[in-house]
Amino acid sequence: MAKTKQTVKKDATALAEKQRNISVSEFFSKNRHLLGFDNPRRALLTAVKEAVDNSLDACEEAGILPELRVVLKQLSEDRFYMSVEDNGPGIIEREIPNIFGKLLYGSKFHSLKMSRGQQGIGISAAGMYGQLTTGQPIKITSKIGPKKPAHYYHLHLNTAHNKPEILKDIEIEWDIDHGTKVEIEMEAKYLKGRSSVDEYIKLTAIANPHVTIHYQSPVEGEDVVTYQRATKENPPETKEIKPHPYGVELGLLIKMLKDTPARTVKSFLQSDFSRVSSKVADEICAAASLNGNAKPKNIATGEVDKLHKAIPTVKIMNPPTDCISPIGEELLKAGLQKEVEAEIFVATTRPPSVYRGNPFQIEAAIAYGGKLPGDELATVLRFANRVPLQYQQSACAIFKTVQGLDWKKYGLEQARGALPTAPMMVMVHMASVWVPFTSESKEAVASYDDITKEIKLALQECGRQIGVHISRKRKNADEMKKKNYIQMYIPHIGIALKQILGLSDKNEQQVITTLTDTLERSRKL
Repeated sequence: MAKTKQTVKKDATALAEKQRNISVSEFFSKNRHLLGFDNPRRALLTAVKEAVDNSLDACEEAGILPELRVVLKQLSEDRFYMSVEDNGPGIIEREIPNIFGKLLYGSKFHSLKMSRGQQGIGISAAGMYGQLTTGQPIKITSKIGPKKPAHYYHLHLNTAHNKPEILKDIEIEWDIDHGTKVEIEMEAKYLKGRSSVDEYIKLTAIANPHVTIHYQSPVEGEDVVTYQRATKENPPETKEIKPHPYGVELGLLIKMLKDTPARTVKSFLQSDFSRVSSKVADEICAAASLNGNAKPKNIATGEVDKLHKAIPTVKIMNPPTDCISPIGEELLKAGLQKEVEAEIFVATTRPPSVYRGNPFQIEAAIAYGGKLPGDELATVLRFANRVPLQYQQSACAIFKTVQGLDWKKYGLEQARGALPTAPMMVMVHMASVWVPFTSESKEAVASYDDITKEIKLALQECGRQIGVHISRKRKNADEMKKKNYIQMYIPHIGIALKQILGLSDKNEQQVITTLTDTLERSRKL
């Protein structure tokens, strides 16, 4: 008789011995798809994107017109070298290891102002991906001034402890005044076309007309492609703002009350939030039945809940908008005109709006006609804080809104539930202090009602302008068609008049000439 296998039971002590902390870098090393490194082709694009984002942010914050050099080289069938060099302010020596060798380290996460990077993950995650797939360190060269030495680092990211390991730290000669260069070897795949690095560089040049980019693709024999800037002015400098009361959640409000240096609840509301005056603070405290002179740290959880519920009942001004920097209508059109041959360009920038207390601004532009393909679906270009979004299109609020708009009313052909079929390129840009991405890879904007409403209004404004152009074009075409018919029958009219009125050959020719001249003058009008 066979023996029954008994299950070995483990007590709580044995199970507890297996529990341990998980570092953020260890988590993302096992879940790198969340950061955009889910396949070799996308990994190459994500690495370039993160490095370029950092470079552009650094240059703009320092007031320097950005000039970037992006180089890709194929080392073997599935291994590539990437370098991104900028003319930015450089990075001081002690910060280099943490910026490039530690996840969730940065200056932008707690800062409420528009920037490309937000989470402090991007470039260090790219270095971690290179390390995981090739074993090679991320290499950084940085120089902060013409009379300062350049520091050259080799770094590894210790994923168990989320700390940088310095493999090399030396001073070198570098023939530039200031700037930073990042070099990464990684397992990758390079393809041209949609969602490629080539397309990303081109789209970045469109949305950042103040940038010059020199791009060397990994294709042997291809020349360096230079995208020249269309303007010599940087975007207006953005200013950091404080949180707006309408956007704060209960847990954050509890934390802010515990951490605030303010001595009273009233002064806390005034000092730690934007747009809260003394009068507004009194109204909030009254609505919450709370003593404004109470100490913030002594407020019970139940009273904080009342305070949180009272905030939406009080009318508070929208947050300031100098924290965001839209591209602007003229530069939107200039960016498209640099890279697209079309017969008309239209653009609009919506007034600033707010979602969950966060200021944002929507812009849209359309290029129509010209050399754009007329027998294909319209192309949609999505941008957030001047960064192209190339993946997760169907999950993005921008794409959904473009697709859901009734383009027929503007004279375009459109099948139900599809993009219009037209020689058209649609560009939508969202500028915000905090873009609500659907994931850490930052490729799709979440569908908040306030955001989709503004996108729709911007598209409708551009659509009306395109509709007027199409209507005028069709009217002119119809008139030309009629005039061509008239021109075809003018000789026959001359013959008929000659026979009816008994005109001479000379008079017949005069009639034909007069009618033809009249037709030509009407064409010019």
